[in-house]
Amino acid sequence: MTSNRPYLVRALYEWIMDNHMTPHLLVDAAHPQAVVPAGFVQDGKIVLNINPSAVHALVLGNERIEFNARFGGVSMRVEVPVDAVLGIYARESGYGMLFPDDGPRTDDDAEGPERPDEEQTAPTKPTRARPKLKVVK
Repeated sequence: MTSNRPYLVRALYEWIMDNHMTPHLLVDAAHPQAVVPAGFVQDGKIVLNINPSAVHALVLGNERIEFNARFGGVSMRVEVPVDAVLGIYARESGYGMLFPDDGPRTDDDAEGPERPDEEQTAPTKPTRARPKLKVVK
């Protein structure tokens, strides 16, 4: 089954815009395929303003989110894999959604759930601190 994350990002983006607020993405900047301005990364994460007045050529695709924006006066192409998106929220209210860490996808994920008669072991996941959002004015 395909990930629901790109659909939720697009839906929340539309909802935030319909309510005349500013959509921000919280992104895992350490993702190997993320192309973000390194000078603005804090604690391995970056918050990106994706309001139409702040970006150009925004594409909210199923695999990646792409746009052009200016950072410190320098134009840059930003490319974020959808699985690097940790959350989307409205700057003014903080309303939005944080996404769980899905971990890396493997070919085994495509096979579906195991049958009940098969031995199941619970994989141990390293614990990560939940991202903290704060309003920056």
